[in-house]
Amino acid sequence: MSSPADVPPEILDRLRPIVGQLPETYEEPAWIGVRWRIRARTVAHVYTPDVQRFPVYAQHVIDDAEPIVMTFRVPVEDLLGLTVAGFPYFRAPWGDNVAAAVLGAHTDWTEIVELLTDSYRELAPKFLAARLAPPGPAAGQPHHVSRRTPGVID
Repeated sequence: MSSPADVPPEILDRLRPIVGQLPETYEEPAWIGVRWRIRARTVAHVYTPDVQRFPVYAQHVIDDAEPIVMTFRVPVEDLLGLTVAGFPYFRAPWGDNVAAAVLGAHTDWTEIVELLTDSYRELAPKFLAARLAPPGPAAGQPHHVSRRTPGVID
């Protein structure tokens, strides 16, 4: 089993450029794993939990390996739509707008970009969030059906 603080470098290599593009975010070690923050608010936190100490994560074990988990903020109205289908998303066991994703070979990194951008929008001061491109498809782009809320068009 891995140590609770271990996050595979390939996961960090995927997350760093995603969160690093968000204005004024910074990375720091957390009590377990690594987190990215805007001011004093955590946009994303990635870690490998010890399922013996934290049995809530036992159901997310893959091939006898502890899961690599990333928590992030979700607009409250989107939380159920994201987590209702189950794997790889679930509601974190704290907070009213905290979701978690199990990361690995199955991860849709395009969706992770969207989720982390939304998390940033939830936490950043409005003037910083306004620096980002507006959410949703660009002008002239076709709308797509969201994986997060079946039947809802983004």
